[in-house]
Amino acid sequence: MKYAKQLQNLGTETAFAVSAQARQWADQGNKVYPFHLGDINLPTPENIVDATIKSIRDGLTGYCPSEGIFPLREALAIDVGSKRGVSYGPDNVAVQPGGKPTIGKFISSVMNPGDEVLYPNPGYPIYESQIEYQKGQAVPYSYVQKESGFEIDLDKLRNSISSKTVALIYNNYQNPISAESSKQEMQGIADIAIENDLWVLSDEAYFEIVYDGEARSIVSLPGMLDRTVILYTFSKKFAMTGWRVGGSIGPKEIIKRIAKLNVNAESCTTHFIQNAMVEALTGDQSGSNAILETLKKRRDATVKGLNLINGIDIATPRTTFYLFPNVTKIMEKKGFNKLEELQRGALEHSNVSFCTREHFGRPQNDESQHYIRLAYSGIKSYDIKEGLSNLKKYFESS
Repeated sequence: MKYAKQLQNLGTETAFAVSAQARQWADQGNKVYPFHLGDINLPTPENIVDATIKSIRDGLTGYCPSEGIFPLREALAIDVGSKRGVSYGPDNVAVQPGGKPTIGKFISSVMNPGDEVLYPNPGYPIYESQIEYQKGQAVPYSYVQKESGFEIDLDKLRNSISSKTVALIYNNYQNPISAESSKQEMQGIADIAIENDLWVLSDEAYFEIVYDGEARSIVSLPGMLDRTVILYTFSKKFAMTGWRVGGSIGPKEIIKRIAKLNVNAESCTTHFIQNAMVEALTGDQSGSNAILETLKKRRDATVKGLNLINGIDIATPRTTFYLFPNVTKIMEKKGFNKLEELQRGALEHSNVSFCTREHFGRPQNDESQHYIRLAYSGIKSYDIKEGLSNLKKYFESS
């Protein structure tokens, strides 16, 4: 028997591989400080749990429309539109079993084999994986580190566009580097998309994980509403990563195509979970507000702990629950050539588990600096302090 060759083009979410490594180390009796995975060890708000149980008891356990139930599509249209200053209706929404399915279905809807799609690198590894699995050309654009954080290399992005380019994936409030576009940078992305008549996938998984001020979406800029699909997820704001529910939100015609893909993939997203998400969007928000406050405290503790380490100097991001420190000086001090050596050494000598830049897209030939990614969403503040104290000792040792 044979296997399909196209699976060779399918990547993976490599943070899960680091999770397996951390579990193996913990199984040997070690206390692991899990900075590797962006999971959230906080409870889903009680009103959402109650609404879910009620939905099950009310018998909402069968099939439902592939595009999602009307009350949820309506609630999403109002919530997402109002927070971005645009107008959506239920027909602009296709409910998904999580945020991730929007990536593959968007690509299936706009890209033919051989077409090119621009994507952020470093970035969420499923972008690269899905483009290549569907026989497209994944064309990376990169970031430049500044004193206050990271900026998109707009010149490189422009120079990467060809006659085959059909779409651009844009992740403001970015995983893994927590990059946030200025108004000028976001307008620059919009100008590029409009000038080159590109579709845009705006990955807004962290749109509501913003600790200070207001969030911004590219869809609110002139000319972007009719060419942009928003990736929406309930996972982050409501601490429900394992529930698997989200949405694709955009122009009606592409949403019809995405809904058709729903029929072929999963038939529908779980009915009783969808019904409970109406409560998540329209009900008491004190639970989600408390989640955000806890994450903010964890961010501050992680930034403080990292900046106590000689060789690391990191700014405080306004968004996401990731930090992406430059560890080039530490690599040089230890005589390491590969980030894998640093990662493994940290686990074995400090019990701290983290991902590296190499888990977020293929490194480019012009990269000379080394980075690691720490997620603080799944680790309590006192463990953050203790773990980073251990990491400091290891990083500063000869």
